[in-house]
Amino acid sequence: MTVQSVDHAALAPLYAVVAAAVLALLVDLVLAPGDRRPVTGRAHPVSGAGVRPVRSARLLGGPVEAGAGAAGSGRRRRRWAGPVLLAVGAVGPVAGIVAALLVGSERRGTFCTPSGTLPGGVGVGPSCSFVVDGASLAVTVLGCGLALVVLGLSVPVVRGGVVPPGEYVFLLLCSLAGLVVLASARDLLTLLVAVETLTLPVYVLVGLVRRAGGEAGDPASAEAAVTFFVTSVVATTLTLLGIGLLYGVVGAVHLDRVAAALAARPDARHLPLVGAAALLVLAGLLFKLAAVPFHAWAPGTYDGAPLPVAAWLNTGSKLGGAVAVVLTVGIALRPLLDGLGPVLAVVSVVTMTVGNLVALRQHLLVRLLAWSAVAQTGYLLAPLATLNTARGDDLRDAIAGLAAFTALYLVVSAGVFGAVVALRGAASGGTLDDLAGSARRAPLATAAFVVGLAGLAGLPPGLAGLFAKVVVVKAALDGSAGWLAVVIGLNAVIGLAYYARAGVACFAVPVTEQAPTRGAPGSAPDAAAPAPSAAASASDGPAPSAAASASDGPAPSAAASASDGPASGAAASASDGSVVLGAAAADPVPAATAVTPLMGGTAVTELSAVGGRTSISVAVAVTAGSTATAGIVLGAWPQWVLDAAEAVAHALV
Repeated sequence: MTVQSVDHAALAPLYAVVAAAVLALLVDLVLAPGDRRPVTGRAHPVSGAGVRPVRSARLLGGPVEAGAGAAGSGRRRRRWAGPVLLAVGAVGPVAGIVAALLVGSERRGTFCTPSGTLPGGVGVGPSCSFVVDGASLAVTVLGCGLALVVLGLSVPVVRGGVVPPGEYVFLLLCSLAGLVVLASARDLLTLLVAVETLTLPVYVLVGLVRRAGGEAGDPASAEAAVTFFVTSVVATTLTLLGIGLLYGVVGAVHLDRVAAALAARPDARHLPLVGAAALLVLAGLLFKLAAVPFHAWAPGTYDGAPLPVAAWLNTGSKLGGAVAVVLTVGIALRPLLDGLGPVLAVVSVVTMTVGNLVALRQHLLVRLLAWSAVAQTGYLLAPLATLNTARGDDLRDAIAGLAAFTALYLVVSAGVFGAVVALRGAASGGTLDDLAGSARRAPLATAAFVVGLAGLAGLPPGLAGLFAKVVVVKAALDGSAGWLAVVIGLNAVIGLAYYARAGVACFAVPVTEQAPTRGAPGSAPDAAAPAPSAAASASDGPAPSAAASASDGPAPSAAASASDGPASGAAASASDGSVVLGAAAADPVPAATAVTPLMGGTAVTELSAVGGRTSISVAVAVTAGSTATAGIVLGAWPQWVLDAAEAVAHALV
């Protein structure tokens, strides 16, 4: 019995990401306060934020002032824990990119098996379960780049206390580790384990939202996580059953060996059992792409998750699904393309049509983007729909078209979610009506949002999205599927309607600024009069103000208390793009809108204006601006994207 040697250089990107995840946990242990229990207390009547109960001097072992100082020190430590942990987490993707580039695109493998003979007398050469080549290099670099974008967009939810920072960073890096393994997986079992490693942490990330006062378990988030988990378990079961059936027939799980066995044994290729196994594997993997009819989890999960997690679902998770489908269909099931091609064509057409039609009826922004992602999945699958006629160079062209579209679409999609985070901050996505006035409050973020929507629609100046649509149509025409190109064009026209509706909403006049006609029926005589600030309103009620109560002791001013608190205020919200508070100083708003709700019920008020203003605005602005610029640049100079996509196709086929 020989012991296989492990190529640690090939595993270097994975080591880098895993090491950063472990380091994030260790840093979280150092920075986190000793008491890890959620902070609870009486809810503030205006903001709804939890208020800490005042501790007695006896419990603190000293005067109240000393206890307040210790509490303030703990709050300051918690305030900086989130940004520090995000910075530590960013080391993982950066190190992963560097390691992948240093390893290079030269083919090298590990966890290999020697040559042998499969059932039916099919001779095969050595096969490896983990292979580094040009395709894995491209996927690893793109996946790590998307993780960096998501970490940059996570600053508002981390600083706002919407998610616990240590667990959040750790889970996101664990999901990235699954994507890195998936890029190099070359057998069905490793592929399935990598897909689940990519997906399992996302279940928790979706349900990680805290309620008001820091209590865990926001109902909407928990419901989205459970829905995602249950449907994903069913999909995984289908995939595992299909793999087991294939192994029972061909006696192998390596992608190249499965293809060799099916190609050399016509009797096995025409078995109904093999066809059923291929459909089961394909159905389980299409779930990760939210393709119809495996799409029902997507809208609710996107809407219930924090915005950065929804961005990761729409980029990193979709990239993993695309890689898994290409590896399975393009390599292992290649001899079955005559039967799988028409199935993929039907799935592609139904997915893009259903996604676009349902998106027309959406009023919630994130749900609209979720249905848009479903429609984009249909476009992504279109090149594979021609594989029933594609052979040799045609097959490589189809895979290259899919790779180019995937890369360009993911960049544009990341830019759209970056702009949404810049507009909404730590809040949920809200409705399209909540976008009203965004063009005046946050013109740069609105410009990035509109450019991203144009890219998703396939219009300039969103050049990356425009070129992605051209790539898909060309792949359909090259595959002798002109009818599919016509369907793509019709669906693109349908998509223009809801993309335009979302973009126009940013330039609408907010309802709070539309002064009703004095004396009109149902209008209030003082509706347009300036209202007192949230802090002032709170001081008139029976409950203490949130700023004073949060300090566990006497607080000299609301602004001073806000500097140690987890939530940023109106000025921070304005610089970060939060809705409602951006122009509070110049345009008075009613007291009911003086508070912007965060995910899970926490809130920010007008006077808590200092905490986190600079770091949030810089991180989100740089991330959103970079992704929007990348979308324009890649569309203007797409040749290197095409070259990389062709390199990926040649490495796989």
